[in-house]
This record gives sequence, structure tokens and C-alpha cells, in this order.
Amino acid sequence: MEHSPDHRPAHPEGLSDAFDDLLANNKKFAASFDQHGFDGIAHAGVLMITCMDSRIVPLEMVGLTFGDAKIIRTPGGRVTTSALAGCIAGVHLLNVNRIMVIPHSRCAMAATDDDVIIDHIRNASGADASWVRFGASADQRRTLHRDVEKLRNHPLVGNRAVVGGFYYDVDTGLLERWD
Repeated sequence: MEHSPDHRPAHPEGLSDAFDDLLANNKKFAASFDQHGFDGIAHAGVLMITCMDSRIVPLEMVGLTFGDAKIIRTPGGRVTTSALAGCIAGVHLLNVNRIMVIPHSRCAMAATDDDVIIDHIRNASGADASWVRFGASADQRRTLHRDVEKLRNHPLVGNRAVVGGFYYDVDTGLLERWD
């Protein structure tokens, strides 16, 4: 599909079929869907903050399944303002009593810093993303420690959930406790 400089499809009709494959897949999924009436709480008491990377399968990597956990995905698995809001809601409303913060190996957000990412966006598209905070950091261990401490010390989270920092290896599937 061709894109105009602002990265919108050149033809409005392109929007009408851009998601057809996904909607067709959803119909197949819904045909055997048997999870109706689910209450929406985290039945295992777990909330996971991990990266948006598609190589990560949060529930499966820790032996959980549908309804067991709340999953928050951010670039680099960082505890952003929105992720923090999710944690607060989770511990107060959704049965969460364990929070896992999980960055991973070979993460684009760990290969550089925000300024480099902003430059890449500018060079690739001409767009100004200087106002966006991605939270990129090459020192994943230090960044993870800070994010874990932010949750442990937060007055609306820390006294309601155990918080742990972990590192996921996308090449081996292993999860290692870092904090």
C-alpha cells in the first residue's frame, strides 16, 4: 500500500480493507470462543509489564492462561505513566497482588536512548517526535531497578503487591530474576 508523506494511505478506500484479514481471523476465533461471562479480574493475582515486542508471549512464558493475569505492554517494558495507572487499578480493583516488570534481550529500546530514536523517526519520516519520551536506555538493569522501586515505593501500589524485576531472553525463552 502506498503512503503519502504523513503516512496515511494515499487512497481512502485503502482504509476499508486494511483490516479485513484480521477481521476474518477474528470470526474464526469467535466461532470457538468459550470464555463468555468472564469476570475480568486477575485470577492468579498477576500483572505483567513487558515490552510490546511480538517475540514475547506473556502468559505462556510463566505458565498462565486466559484470565490469570493483566498484561501491560510498553516500549521496552517500562513503567510509564499509563502503566503505573494500570498497576494502581490492578491492585485496587482487579485482584492483583504480584507485579512483574519484564524487559528483554535484543530490545530496540535498550540499544540506544530517546534522542537517537527521535533522530531515527525524523530521518525516516520527517516527523518531529521530540516531545515523546520513549524511556529508551542501554542500561536495562539500572532502568529495571528504578522502575521496580517506583512501584514498590508508590503509596497506591507498594503496600498492596509484591513487585519483582525480571529479564526475558527472547532467544532461549528463559526468565531471570534481576530485582
